[in-house]
Amino acid sequence: MSINGRVLLLNQTYEPLGTVGVARAIVMLFKNTVSVEEWDGDRVLRTPREEYPVPSVVRRRTYVNVRRRRESAGKNRVRIYIRDQFRCQYCGERKNPVELTLDHILPRSRGGTGSPVNVVTACIACNQRKGSRTPEEARMPLLTTQTALRTKLERVVLCHYAEARPEWKKYLFGYEDTATLKRA
Repeated sequence: MSINGRVLLLNQTYEPLGTVGVARAIVMLFKNTVSVEEWDGDRVLRTPREEYPVPSVVRRRTYVNVRRRRESAGKNRVRIYIRDQFRCQYCGERKNPVELTLDHILPRSRGGTGSPVNVVTACIACNQRKGSRTPEEARMPLLTTQTALRTKLERVVLCHYAEARPEWKKYLFGYEDTATLKRA
């Protein structure tokens, strides 16, 4: 098993908190701060002297209040790229991250915020063409619906990982709803 794998981390209340790396999950097990809800099949993490079964889903033994911290967390750029499926929200082309920019729907020069609801993925050409105008003024309609923009970024990332990890879906309440929003 690769140490680069991801493990779903649940709060004590079974609320998804995010993901952690395999090594971090095993350290948390050693520290007795989590319990294992699901194992990752027969996969093991091997060291020169030991083998450790790899968890797929772990749950914290104590409750952690992280709602405020989660909203202001970093890595929003990557989360927005994942939410928008690495696709320009104006022309629809799928691009590599180096070929994408973040565009403010209501430009910052006109009072727009950096909130994920006001930011979409755009290719460099479309972002330059739109400039400091709104999509309506530039006659460049958005491909993303406002409902999809309001979806919490952390939720989108978890559902992205869950596509390859079916055992996680039962812990992601409303997974089907979010998966549908991603395709919209």
